[in-house]
Amino acid sequence: MTRKLHRAAGTLAEGGDSIHLTPEEAGWTYTGLRVLNLRAGETRQLETGEFEAFVLPLAGSCTVRVDGLIFELTGRDSVFTRVTDFAYIPRDARVELTAEHDAELALPMARCANRLEPKYGPAEDVPVDIRGAGRSTRQVTNFGVPGVWDHADKLNACELITPDGNWSSYPPHKHDEASECEVVNEEIYYFRIAGRDGVTPSRDGFGMHRTYTADGAIDENVAVRDGDVFLVPRGYHGPCIAAPGYPMYYLNVLAGPAPQRSMAFCDDPAHSWVRGSWDDQPRDSRCPVTNHEGRFG
Repeated sequence: MTRKLHRAAGTLAEGGDSIHLTPEEAGWTYTGLRVLNLRAGETRQLETGEFEAFVLPLAGSCTVRVDGLIFELTGRDSVFTRVTDFAYIPRDARVELTAEHDAELALPMARCANRLEPKYGPAEDVPVDIRGAGRSTRQVTNFGVPGVWDHADKLNACELITPDGNWSSYPPHKHDEASECEVVNEEIYYFRIAGRDGVTPSRDGFGMHRTYTADGAIDENVAVRDGDVFLVPRGYHGPCIAAPGYPMYYLNVLAGPAPQRSMAFCDDPAHSWVRGSWDDQPRDSRCPVTNHEGRFG
């Protein structure tokens, strides 16, 4: 049976989760994602089991209680309005999440062997990078990547915002074999698409995503809408294209078998020359879109 890589919003819902994606459901070993919706005043308890995770507010705020520690996550109105604080929670933990007001929380996860301590990640310490130039300009929010956040066993995660009309995840790249330039990582793309106001997620807008392999076994060109997930088990992925009028956000979650966390990748050699063309192009002035203080512009 052919693995379904594009999962439309709602198809991964389970219980109180709008997304409940396990490695087994994805057809791989390490990487998972949950998106929880908490009503005002609601408390949710969960067991991490063999998974470490981040608690990342997508909308609203929450209180995290784990191992006798309490983390207050200020959060944000939407993924297009602010860089958020977050919390790391280890495997084999009982976690309690409470929201004073309605909140939406992402829990990117990775199956891991080592249990670390819970830890709080302040928004003001999260670096915001501008990548690319011209119509390939985008914002990368590196909250959970090696070299920035080293307090994890397997889990890597970052956020991207692509202004409407721009391309990201470009040139196409892959990380499906151990080589001089790449490591093996399973990757999840979780998309949010803003509506007409540029900040409120809406199913009205759309973007495009491409994943393909050199042998032709995978050749996917799909329209993605708010709340969709795309699984990248192997092969080149990119671009992600934000349609004019509809800014695109995505959360990347990666994990793999390498003993050390890494997000190393190799470009598709047919398109790697594009990186050099950015040297002569100005960056899109709409980036950065956000930082820990809020939205620019």
